[in-house]
Order: sequence, then C-alpha cells, then structure tokens
Amino acid sequence: MRKIIHCDLDAFYASVEQRDDPSLRGRPVVVAWRGPRSVVCAASYEARRFGVRSAMPALRAEKLCPQAVFVAPDFTRYREASQAVRAIFARHTELIEPLSLDEAYLDVSTAGRPATRIAEDIRAAIREEVRLTASAGVAASKFLAKIASDWRKPDGLFVVRPEHALDFLAPLPVSRLPGVGKVSEQRLARHGIDTVGQLRDVPLHDMQSWFGRFGIRLHELALGIDDHPVCSERPTQSVSAEDTFEQDVSLQDTADTIRRLAERVWRGQQGCGRIARAVVLKLKTSDFRLLTRTCTPAHPPGSAEDIADLALAQRERVDLPARTRYRLVGVGLTHFVDDSSASLGQGDLFGGDTRAD
Repeated sequence: MRKIIHCDLDAFYASVEQRDDPSLRGRPVVVAWRGPRSVVCAASYEARRFGVRSAMPALRAEKLCPQAVFVAPDFTRYREASQAVRAIFARHTELIEPLSLDEAYLDVSTAGRPATRIAEDIRAAIREEVRLTASAGVAASKFLAKIASDWRKPDGLFVVRPEHALDFLAPLPVSRLPGVGKVSEQRLARHGIDTVGQLRDVPLHDMQSWFGRFGIRLHELALGIDDHPVCSERPTQSVSAEDTFEQDVSLQDTADTIRRLAERVWRGQQGCGRIARAVVLKLKTSDFRLLTRTCTPAHPPGSAEDIADLALAQRERVDLPARTRYRLVGVGLTHFVDDSSASLGQGDLFGGDTRAD
C-alpha cells in the first residue's frame, strides 16, 4: 500500500511577506505589482475574506478590499523559502515531486514510519525553521492526497484512509477530480451527474462513449484508483511566457510582443534535453475572454523565429471582430518529447501535417 503526502504552503507569497515584515501580520496582504493591468499573485487569508483571489485584476482586489496592503512580488525570497522547505522534505524521502514553489508530492511508502507522523513532523519543522505554515494531505494516491491537503486549510492535516476513500469521494463535486474542467463538468451535468458518487455508478462503456480514453480515467478516479507514481525528476512538459499590456491593443499590434515572448520561451527550453512539438498562442480580450490556439507542425520549431512564425500563423485563426481589443498575449511550447524520439522521425506521433486544436 502506497503512502503519499501532498504538502502545500499556505498563502505562500503573502505568508513570506508577513513573516518578513511584522507590520503586515494580521492585515490583508495582496502580492501584486501596482498598475492598471496588474493581476494578483497571491492574497493572505485576511484578504481572501473579502473575496480577493489569485489571478484577479489588482484593481478589482483593491475595490473589494480597500484596506489591503499591496506588496510587489520578491521571487528571490520565495525561492529561498521554497528551497528550505524542500530540504525538510529530503530528510524523510528521496521521492519528492515538486509541483511549484509552494507544493509537492512525497512518497513515504518505504520510510519505515507512519505517513501521518511524517506529515506532522514536516509541518512542525516548516513552522519552526522556515516560520511558515503548511497544510498536508495523506492518502494512498496522489490525487486523493491533493484533495485531502485542501480539507483543513490553513495549517491543517487530513488523512484519507484506504478503507474510507470511496465514502470520502462520493459527495464531492466532479470538478474535484483531476482533468475535469468547466466543459467536462457541464457535459456530465447534462447526464445528471454532479458528484463523484453519481459518476461511479455510470457504466464504463457509457463513460468511454462520452469521453473516449479520458472516460476510462474518470471511471478509475471515481473508484479511487490512481497509480500515477511520484516522480522525483519530472520531464519538461511545457514552457510558456506571457505579457499584459499597459493598454488594450488590437490583434495586429500584438506581433512585436509575440516575437519577444517567442525568444523567451526558446531560451527557457534550452538545456532540458527535450524537444517541443507544438506551439501555443494565448490571448485574453479586454473583457477577459481567453483564447488559445495550438499547432503541431510536421517538424519541431528549431529557433525563436520558428516559434514566432507559428504563433503568428495561429493569430490568423482568431475570428473575433476586428474591433476586439486584447489585454494579454502568451506564447508557449508543449507536447515535449525526448531529443532521441524526435530525431527518429516520429512526426506521426502528433500527426504529420500541421494540426490546429
């Protein structure tokens, strides 16, 4: 039986700011650059009580919580705190899968101690040595451990024992399952399925007919089945960069920014030992509609210029009215494969011709 811990630092960026500046403790703190186009990077729990959330426009956060203290992000300090926490993880296991600066999976199956005790020790060490709080979930699978870590936030620990897993999952909304976004949630709702328990009762052949291979995955998750391992070295899956404009711009005015972002993602994927097969263009309109366009060319992009050209080609697929204005543009690389795989002529792996998703 596997023993998986998901550890998540509470309101990480904002908590680091409150830790390092005593005057901020107990006050609503919003981590964001100031400016008309800024978005919230993080919000303290005091600010969240007013409805402030990450990725929210900073101006909206200011309206919701006028008394909030706005602090510019300091990623050097956040990385230092994250490294200190990972050093604590490493005392207990080598199987650590970081998801971001503030969360990670740990496989403690062979640690020789109860997983609950290890999670308690980790949380205590983070509190004493790094002066931050963390929430943790313990379960026999990654997805259950992640759900559990949210259960008693902040500064909480929740354990989903194997014999209780199905009862724990049954009343949860289907949106809590990995991979279920708004579209999948709406499709399930049309079939009268709102909870994991209801999903569990759907025959597998129905799930396959509705969702294809993903239907099999959903069926397994509803039954509490998830054998995905904790990977201590996660291969690069995607690289992206984006910019928010000072003022809304037309679609044609995004070209220079797209080329600059293409250069950034080209540099960002250097040295990862893998090759990207697909280029993604992301656009956000002035009214916050999000558009993504993806293409998979016959040959992987081999330069920043290739990435820019492919992204600009995807821009031509945007069919919104010419008067539409855009507040954000992003460029990304995805569908990474090993360098050796790409060199073996696996163009058919993603389809030989350029494909638009």
